Amino acid sequence: MEDQTISQEKPVAQKSTPKKVNGISIDNLPDLLTVAEVADLLRVSKLTIKRWGKRGKLPAIRINARGDRRYRKEAVLWLLGIQSE
Repeated sequence: MEDQTISQEKPVAQKSTPKKVNGISIDNLPDLLTVAEVADLLRVSKLTIKRWGKRGKLPAIRINARGDRRYRKEAVLWLLGIQSE
């Protein structure tokens, strides 16, 4: 006869899988993104991101004396149709 042992394993807590967009985990993104980071995330060119900023589709924050652009993570996620938590 075979031993019929009942497994008394505890249910394993499901880890929430990190949300990924185009292979990039959005959970680990910084609050302010560079032009290159946004372009990679949205799969468009850097020039497109700059044009969207000028048109108001994706507002940019200008930093330092050079006027480098940064974009809020929430605004980028909104464009993707993802609600930030």
